[in-house]
Amino acid sequence: VDCSFCSTGKQGFQRDMTSAEIIGQVWQASRAFGPRRNLGQHPITNVVMMGMGEPLLNYDKVLTAMRIMKDDLGYGIGKKRITLSTSGVIPKMNQLSEDLDVSLAVSLHAPNDELRNQLVPLNRKYPLKDLMAACKSYSKNITHRHNTITMEYVMLRDVNDKPEHARQLVKLLNGIPVKVNLIPFNPFPHAGYERSRKNDILEFHKYLNDNGVMTTVRTTRGDDIDAACGQLVGQVKDRTRRSERWKESIFHRAEQTDNNTAQT
Repeated sequence: VDCSFCSTGKQGFQRDMTSAEIIGQVWQASRAFGPRRNLGQHPITNVVMMGMGEPLLNYDKVLTAMRIMKDDLGYGIGKKRITLSTSGVIPKMNQLSEDLDVSLAVSLHAPNDELRNQLVPLNRKYPLKDLMAACKSYSKNITHRHNTITMEYVMLRDVNDKPEHARQLVKLLNGIPVKVNLIPFNPFPHAGYERSRKNDILEFHKYLNDNGVMTTVRTTRGDDIDAACGQLVGQVKDRTRRSERWKESIFHRAEQTDNNTAQT
């Protein structure tokens, strides 16, 4: 969906994963964790559908995979322990609440439409007002006890981490059972963004909690091997030319910088 702060989105699109490939990752993880300790007990307790790509744009394959994970003859993982993360494909969110009401996480990242249009271009099609209504509806349709929706919010220095953004976020989420997960930005070459200052993250976190919004700060893992949130990339045949356009934009920015330097 081409989020501007995500290295993964810059590589473009090749194809969707099959249900077998998705389940194959669960199988590999299960093998890595070792054999069951007790009859009927699997070593995998939680699964999150996120990473490279938008799960709800591969709806049928993802739904089949989650049903296998949930099935007692598959992995026997409860619905509340399967979380699907989405940038906000509203029609499929509504469908998911009817088909298999797993736990939901939403890649929010901005408290107003103007900013989210820049960070998450999908917002131009599904704006915040409609997204919040869909989240409220989803939480009401969840049949398991924990109906809280996780809002993921990447912290970008001087972009979405100011006090006014925190105030807007509290107002936006009012009346929806949510918890906010603040994600310190993980840099990548030519990103154009920086990670928020530690103190700004802590102040943002405190303001949300003080105003009744349960909030946590994600511990960054995998950044030492460029495998943290937003850093995952692979060698793909880009059918969208997105990767090529991204490289061209980097070249033009560098060329403009050189021209400005020469003029001064």
